[in-house]
Amino acid sequence: MDPVAWTFAILGLAVVAFLSGRIALEVVAVGVALALWATGVLTLPEALAGFGDATVIFIASLFVVSESLDATGVTAWVGQQVMRRGITGRGRLVVVLGLMVAVLAAFISINGAVAALLPVVVVVAVKARIVPSRLLIPLAFAASAGSLLTLTGTPVNIVVSDAAVAAGGRAFGFFEFALAGVPVVALTIAYLALFGDRLLPARSADQLGDPPTDASEVARGWRDSYQVSLDTGRMFSVEEGVAEVLIPPRSSLVGRTVFPGMTTRRENLVILAVRRGAEGEAAPRPDGEVTLRPGDAVLVQGPWESLERYVHTGDVTPVTSPQSLRRAVPLGRGAKRALVILAIMVVLLATGVVPPVVAGLLAAGALLVTRVLSIPQTYRAISWTTVVLIAGMIPLSSAFLSTGAADVVAGALLTWIGDTSPHLALLVLCLVTVVLGQFISNVATVLVVAPIAASVSAALDTSIQPFMMALTVAGAASFLTPIATPVNLMVMQPGGYRFGDYWRLGLPLVIVFVAVAVLWVPVIWPF
Repeated sequence: MDPVAWTFAILGLAVVAFLSGRIALEVVAVGVALALWATGVLTLPEALAGFGDATVIFIASLFVVSESLDATGVTAWVGQQVMRRGITGRGRLVVVLGLMVAVLAAFISINGAVAALLPVVVVVAVKARIVPSRLLIPLAFAASAGSLLTLTGTPVNIVVSDAAVAAGGRAFGFFEFALAGVPVVALTIAYLALFGDRLLPARSADQLGDPPTDASEVARGWRDSYQVSLDTGRMFSVEEGVAEVLIPPRSSLVGRTVFPGMTTRRENLVILAVRRGAEGEAAPRPDGEVTLRPGDAVLVQGPWESLERYVHTGDVTPVTSPQSLRRAVPLGRGAKRALVILAIMVVLLATGVVPPVVAGLLAAGALLVTRVLSIPQTYRAISWTTVVLIAGMIPLSSAFLSTGAADVVAGALLTWIGDTSPHLALLVLCLVTVVLGQFISNVATVLVVAPIAASVSAALDTSIQPFMMALTVAGAASFLTPIATPVNLMVMQPGGYRFGDYWRLGLPLVIVFVAVAVLWVPVIWPF
């Protein structure tokens, strides 16, 4: 087969593999790159070029910045503000939570924004006596809309900006996406607030998974179980915290006599109380000595770093990790530094003083140098699935251009729709993007469709800018299936949703997104 045929064959197999769900996304992406080399479509350096691409490195750095805001309690503080306002009523909650998640998504990614606010929404729903299923899909959909506000809202924005440059256009500005994003966010939140109650099920989840970490709830439970009198503020502060640990069977602490007020040998943590394990004995008196046995639970207090080291000694097993408890402390240690670094990165991106990848790497490096994050935290923060997926699919996008496959599709498209209406061409490209985006990653979809859009734009002798921006808007309209985006899946279990619940609310919203892409985008970025 010739290179064009091989390119189409590899694309078809990749789509089938994505849809099957039986093969890991990373494996499919790497397989695509290797297949392009094995069939002679690309040279080996070209097939592996995605792993050194500036876009991929920039996206990886954004995961680190997102982690800094979560780890330092910035997102916990944001959630706390919602709960303190005492907002009730589903419509008002959808508006407030929708605006919050949209703004967060613009700066810390869709996944990070939803992950941060998901526990908050569940708690707020329960307190407002609203079934969580009435709020969680709107949370995911509003986050997708919010990704259109800035360059860093989603990897798709970065991909189309680079694709515009490669096609002879210019890069989009950091806040330029908001020209399309603000109307989309406004229409999305208004639609969700007005019609979500009718189109969403009032369904209770069969299981809510792991309960969200709420410092006040945890502290209240400890006060009841251990008979300690410390208030939540004294248990959890910026510098210090409390951890509950269990004594495992082979611990060197078995047989040791301890008492409240005693300190541990290595970390100098203060023992607050001890509770007997599975034997059902009553908790000992706060001032009494206890000989530790397997299964006993101990409450210890001290600096967060010391608690982290203590739970990894092997002598104890944490009930709740100190790291997750620390995240629940609003504006904790390093929050100011994280916010300052984020602000500097946004300024660098908005002004274009340095390339985006440089701004991202400088921000990630500054977070490490200022000790906001540790090296292990940095590695854990990066979604390697996303990074490998994009790196593996970039060569396929390149192959569509270099082999002429994009021109073949563009030619067939123009033969069908004619060459007199760029709006019609834009509509067809957006519909293709929307359909593919419901089943495979929207990043992978845009990487495939972008070179086709570039060829159509060149054939019509129009600007590439409206085509790329329209792909961004259409790529965000992943509302018809739970597998369309990670955030759709993220809310499925807590909301007790079924596969068919998404399209009922999502289909009208998809029409809104396509209408904005086809009608509004060319007004701002003329053909």
